[in-house]
Amino acid sequence: MPVIVGLGLYYAAIFIGSGASLPFAPVWLRSEGMSGTEIAIIVSAPQFARTLVGPAIAVWADRFRLRRTPLIWLGIGSTLAYASLAVLHGFWWWLIGWFVGSSFLGSLSPLADVITLRRSRRQGFAYGLPRSVGSIAYICGNVGMGLVLLVAPSVSVLVWTVVAASLTVFAARLALPDDPVHEAQAHPILGDPMAGLRGLLADRTFMLAVLANGLIQASHGFYYSFSALAWRRQGLAEGWIGALWGCGVGAEVIFMWFGEAWRRRVGPEALVIFGGLGSLVRWTALAFSPPLLLLFPLQALHALSFTATFLGSLRLIERLSPPSSASAAQTLNSSVANGVLTGLATVGSGPLFDAFGPLGYLSMTAMAAVGLAGAVALARTGRLARD
Repeated sequence: MPVIVGLGLYYAAIFIGSGASLPFAPVWLRSEGMSGTEIAIIVSAPQFARTLVGPAIAVWADRFRLRRTPLIWLGIGSTLAYASLAVLHGFWWWLIGWFVGSSFLGSLSPLADVITLRRSRRQGFAYGLPRSVGSIAYICGNVGMGLVLLVAPSVSVLVWTVVAASLTVFAARLALPDDPVHEAQAHPILGDPMAGLRGLLADRTFMLAVLANGLIQASHGFYYSFSALAWRRQGLAEGWIGALWGCGVGAEVIFMWFGEAWRRRVGPEALVIFGGLGSLVRWTALAFSPPLLLLFPLQALHALSFTATFLGSLRLIERLSPPSSASAAQTLNSSVANGVLTGLATVGSGPLFDAFGPLGYLSMTAMAAVGLAGAVALARTGRLARD
């Protein structure tokens, strides 16, 4: 099996599950009698802990000989944790099970990114090609689970999540290459396992890249949580809201498929800057409830605000970290962006929406502006080399 195909299948296995579980887990929890507060705690707990849990898992992953081995074990752990939700009942059991399952599953993508980035550089294919398969699978998980719930009980969400988690185990073993963690397939030297992580945290340029990316990515917090409610308040039907979300993800996939030549030409630091600029325009415009005709091109800016920032940050982190800490570096970057910063942005968005409605987007404009300033400062350090 060609490596690029195997990587695409692995990303699909990851995101076909999260595409169903992230939007619809609250539906199942509500059917089991959980209150809104309890659901919020269960679902958000892995997000807030990701900044600590993610790097710890990555440090553990770098102790293996092959990069796919920890992915197999994480997939097994995620499957068992999700399956336990069917037999252990009650808030605390579900909190623990969901926390473990989501933490393990959320670690798979950044660890797989390490393999994909190195293979894409070595073999000359675009990273975005296999990764975009994951984005398509995410849409399939979302739409597919929605169709299932039209005819099946809400426990189908849990069944889908368990089956999808098990698929990551088989995909890791059968579809991923046997790339070594360390050069010449050497076993990691036993010593202080946290030394590499501490070195990353002490590297000011590396942390500037992490925070700049994290702030721009976290500025999506208001959009992810309240865009549907804002558009409903504006008078848009659910069909149009779904189409607008699909437009954003579609722009993401198209950028991953066809933007590689431009990405290489401008360099990763410029990609993050463009992502910050796209965020400024997008959130500022959405704050003033533009008409439907303008919403579609604004949604297409997802290609910049998310995708350009995401792809640029992956390459920046790869360059700014030593090979021995590659897993920890990518996971720390993902954990900061998709963990504590997005969690804080999401929690803060609730009161802002209640008080100001769509004008709450302006807080995301401010967050993206700080991230953009960090990206500009990073580009001026002179430490980064072009592809």
